Amino acid sequence: MLDRPTRNRPTLTKTRATQETAPEIAVGQTKPSLQRFRLKVDGQTKDSFTTLEQAEKVGLHIKKTHPIVQVSVYDSVEGGQTIIGL
Repeated sequence: MLDRPTRNRPTLTKTRATQETAPEIAVGQTKPSLQRFRLKVDGQTKDSFTTLEQAEKVGLHIKKTHPIVQVSVYDSVEGGQTIIGL
């Protein structure tokens, strides 16, 4: 058999990864502090309030500007839900 000439191929070597420091707090990865009354728009929690009046006031404003969405206030202590209507 004939000897084939060997090719000079570049060798693949791993380079050492530089030590990257991870950010201390990743943006958007922390849990929000939730109070007792949670304002939900179409089933998604948007904000939380300490009093029912504050949550209803903001919920009514959202409902007036966007009447097609379902707006409700969830009480995390009692476990009840109040649907806000026009």
